[in-house]
Amino acid sequence: MSLSEHPRDPALNGLPAVIAAPEQLSAEDGAALARAVDQLEHKSFAVRLANVFGNEIERFGKMLPHNVTNVVDRAVEGAVRAAFAATLGTLRAQGQSDQRGFHKAVVTLSGTLGGAFGIATLPVELPFSTMVMLRSIAAIARASGEDLSQPEAALACLQVFALGASKENQLALESSYFSVRSVLAKSVSEAARFMINRGIADEGAPVIARLIGQIAARFGIVVSDKLAAQAVPLIGAAGGGAINFAFIDHFQSIAQGHFTVRRLERTYGQTLVRAEYDRLLAQKNAKN
Repeated sequence: MSLSEHPRDPALNGLPAVIAAPEQLSAEDGAALARAVDQLEHKSFAVRLANVFGNEIERFGKMLPHNVTNVVDRAVEGAVRAAFAATLGTLRAQGQSDQRGFHKAVVTLSGTLGGAFGIATLPVELPFSTMVMLRSIAAIARASGEDLSQPEAALACLQVFALGASKENQLALESSYFSVRSVLAKSVSEAARFMINRGIADEGAPVIARLIGQIAARFGIVVSDKLAAQAVPLIGAAGGGAINFAFIDHFQSIAQGHFTVRRLERTYGQTLVRAEYDRLLAQKNAKN
């Protein structure tokens, strides 16, 4: 029986129920996992913004009015709900190429609206940008061997928006990436089962609503950073475009790391990949 012929169980994160796993990663896969650690643990959106606009971006972010929070929360939840509605629809389409450059250009262009007109455009611009990013994430997933006709794999695309909120350079003993996956694991598993049993994506179902809420809460952290950057005086349309370029580049990078880890888990098993991931993370933190 080949690896792909093993039965799948959503409770096992979409992995085959039986895996004849090698005892160690190949040199090529070890290098791929090392890149994934960098992508998932050490390159936050806040750092990307600081590289573009300087460290003053954080000071301006703290000046945002408190009443903006409700606007952000509504826009974020709406964006995640729209993205969820696509997980059993357009994400299933096969044969779409990995058009990261095109997706970057589209999201960058939409960012010029935020830079030119400010927070008023957020309820329109954010859902649009999120959907474009989701299509890019889905293409990355397919290139890594994911079968997006499976609800769990489609939901793994949506998870990327929650994974993007990891803090930079925490030097934590425990992986931020695996911590977030652990927090979401039960909700993802329950949502996948619900979608398989019902054959529909019912946003009003409690298991679905819980997952959307968890993802929106973490995605909102990154969106708040984005909005803080757009609030910098004289940021303008060009600056808004640069912010959105960093925005999609961040999530494309997170997606690449996430689906690299999942690909390796399908080949080597979760235990070996997690142990090697933790070893690489400790090694990189020791150098910082």
